Amino acid sequence: MKTMKQIFKLSIFIWAILLVFGCSKDDFYEMDEPGLLVPRTVDEDPSLPSITVNSTMLHAEAFGNPEDPMIVVIHGGPGGDYRSLLCCRDLVDDGYYVVFYDQRGAGLSQRHNADDFTVQMYFDDLEAVIEYYRYDENQKVNLLTHSWGSMLAAGYVNEYPDAIDGLILAEPGGLTFDQMEEYLSRSLEVELFNEATNDAIFPDHVFAGRSEHEILDYKQSFWISFETAEGNTIGNPGPYPHWRSGAVAHSASHDYVSEHGFDFKNNLGNYNTKVLFMYSEWNEAYGEDWAEEVAAPFPNKEIEIVLGTGHEMFYFGWDDMYPKVLSYLNEIQ
Repeated sequence: MKTMKQIFKLSIFIWAILLVFGCSKDDFYEMDEPGLLVPRTVDEDPSLPSITVNSTMLHAEAFGNPEDPMIVVIHGGPGGDYRSLLCCRDLVDDGYYVVFYDQRGAGLSQRHNADDFTVQMYFDDLEAVIEYYRYDENQKVNLLTHSWGSMLAAGYVNEYPDAIDGLILAEPGGLTFDQMEEYLSRSLEVELFNEATNDAIFPDHVFAGRSEHEILDYKQSFWISFETAEGNTIGNPGPYPHWRSGAVAHSASHDYVSEHGFDFKNNLGNYNTKVLFMYSEWNEAYGEDWAEEVAAPFPNKEIEIVLGTGHEMFYFGWDDMYPKVLSYLNEIQ
């Protein structure tokens, strides 16, 4: 296994060198127009759908009848976006109001500096999104979530057990800091190269005149693409669509929990609503045993496997996932 990982990392390094040095300086200079290195965010492009809540601009949109039961879709990361989760719009035809948002500093949402990122901030932003789209206080609110988004949702329910009427968790890494670290240690992750290697792969002329945020986002997108490379242990069969990887959101959030820790399960015994907990067939780092361990604090749960897919089950496994999600939602409404 160690030899395979070494070969994998070496292939990444060689590919990176070929990619960058196969381009001329002129090729990179042509990319100095805003929006070409990484997409513009909502505060840079007013044509993007957005909401302003909790002192930030979020890339967000909603589909369906605003009076139907609400589903808030929460993407992974931290720093990811909802582009690969847009399949959830199918639930509109089943009588649900489906809300998407890119989390603070992620995707096409407004960038923020590192000191803005705390666990409570994520809770407050989620609450603000719900209140923005909620038709009235009697409207039911469900969370349909993935990966880090499932961790965030579990933490929110742990803090506010009466606020959410339905909860779907798809492969949360863990509900405590120690669980998260254990899961990540089994996942195939490519560490960012050291500063000297980064300087070699990303020459200065690539980034001339660009903001530090934009440079970090570009590098983050470059490295994150390797989680879909052949041989990855989380079972992704290929690339999946995304807009922008929020590098500061990712690193600052991890730094925060590394310093402060988190426990998203100490109050879950008070959440008596049935929870749908999903894991993927091909993610070697997850599996049924880990799903049962992470889901254990919920007193009322259903654990389902999503067949024919790895971690990015919304994009690659929606055909199998969709009827299971719909059956659960219809049961609890």
